[in-house]
Amino acid sequence: MKRITRRNVFAFLAVTAGGGTFLTAGLFGRMRSVAAAESLITGAGICSIMPETTEGPFYFDPAQERSDITEGRPGVPMRLRLQVVDAACTPIPGARVDIWHCDAEGRYSGYPRQPGGLDTTGETFLRGTQLADENGIATFTTIYPGWYPGRTPHIHFKAFPDSGSVLTGQMFFPDALSRDIYENIPPYNDRPLDGITWNARDGIARRAGDAALAEMARAGQRLDAALVVAVAG
Repeated sequence: MKRITRRNVFAFLAVTAGGGTFLTAGLFGRMRSVAAAESLITGAGICSIMPETTEGPFYFDPAQERSDITEGRPGVPMRLRLQVVDAACTPIPGARVDIWHCDAEGRYSGYPRQPGGLDTTGETFLRGTQLADENGIATFTTIYPGWYPGRTPHIHFKAFPDSGSVLTGQMFFPDALSRDIYENIPPYNDRPLDGITWNARDGIARRAGDAALAEMARAGQRLDAALVVAVAG
């Protein structure tokens, strides 16, 4: 299995004439499985407290505890796992995790004045809540996020280790992967990349640092994204 680099990622993405996406064998680094409760789902091997980041303008609680948040939105299928742990890397079973992100065309559900003038008020696509399992892992079925001007590609999350505390954060993705998806796979490639912001030019991503960069892997025709969210005790 190969790690993602700008040189090798394009070779693994193929778009069929009908618009289907196939991720060929060998894409992305192997994600480590959880062998014991104290194990981390990524290869970091250590925990660092996740930096708090801005909530952004598009959060609301849809009151939907569900793992599949796609609601039929088109895009590259992705399984997202967030593992909530404390500063000693001990998983926090039952932690609540909310996530929300834009679709392939950069639109959030639930708000007016989305890109293209779309009003998504009353819609709930790409939003949901899960409770972490015994290993502190909350798992979602979603799509790779799109982008909108002024921000690098990202997914928002809130982690509630208990009823009295919350960590608000964002997770980010390798630029090389984002670029090749956006340039070659519909519906992401329906618009040019003029005005896109990459990680190094996004102030929120810079402040969050490497701790907020997802570890990516391939599983058949699906992407896997994983992030350890370490919260202060």
